[in-house]
Amino acid sequence: MNELVTGDAVVLGLRPAKLPSRALAVFIDLVVVWAGYIVVSMVLAFAASSLDTAAVAALAVASFLLIPVGVPIAVETLSQGRSLGKLACGLRVVRDDGGPIRFRHALVRGAVGVVELLMSFGVIACVASLASARGRRVGDLFAGTLVVRERVPADRAQVVPPPPPWLVGRFSQLDFSSVPDELWLAVRQYLTRMSQLDANVGSSMAQRLADDLAARTGVPLPPDVPPMAFLAAVVSERQSRDARRAFGAVPTPGGTPPARVGGPSAPSPRVGRPERSGPPVARPDDIGPGTTGTAKSASAPAGSPAPAPGPGRGSDSGSGFAPPA
Repeated sequence: MNELVTGDAVVLGLRPAKLPSRALAVFIDLVVVWAGYIVVSMVLAFAASSLDTAAVAALAVASFLLIPVGVPIAVETLSQGRSLGKLACGLRVVRDDGGPIRFRHALVRGAVGVVELLMSFGVIACVASLASARGRRVGDLFAGTLVVRERVPADRAQVVPPPPPWLVGRFSQLDFSSVPDELWLAVRQYLTRMSQLDANVGSSMAQRLADDLAARTGVPLPPDVPPMAFLAAVVSERQSRDARRAFGAVPTPGGTPPARVGGPSAPSPRVGRPERSGPPVARPDDIGPGTTGTAKSASAPAGSPAPAPGPGRGSDSGSGFAPPA
């Protein structure tokens, strides 16, 4: 699988950010974060002037963990990898396969960033970024992330082609937990560049990638599905899951609205008298001529004679209800 992920494919698909733009984004983030930290520290200093030394130290540690460390982690998680500095510079943090980051990625980046950005004044991050082929710092290596450029020319932007309509939602039950990021990256790069490949080479690569993906998910490749269409459908399913985790329910591909409760597939409501729970209720046709206001017993003893029908029973005249004209 490693030979499928070439440096040329990575650059064309993800376009890693350069060190100057990353340094400018980090500088903007640090200025904003430390300005907020100083303001909060001054407020706490005035508010906690009557507290003892231990309480003041605890507040100082809590404010440091909350603002310079916790705020960047929360911002990257909620904004899907775009902090204020990255938004200004047109950058974004993504996974190795190009997907949006989650909380665990932002947590690892923020925890390691305390050492390589704050304690070493960015020296460790600069050295690691210069030594990395894709400009990744130590936090990116541990978290499996990459800082990429979002603002690219429209003609150079590569988009994963959508799957055929008849395959949308067919692989919604697959388990992707065992699929490594390197395989996802290889599939993504193949789908974005398959039009540039020779037909025989592209077909063989699609078959290899589909077999590897099927082996990781534990479900064999369906015989009626071409490998290229299978790869596109699986990638689309994973993107839909990431969107649901990040933003909640998303529209179904193809514009089909979700099924409503009580729609065509739901049983139609019963027309007539509604069913009631509890003891039986007397109805007009259960009342005989000599039992006005008294309901017949629902569990009459066996062998007891049935009450004789009263006059006008078929038309409910004995009960006071006139039949419709």
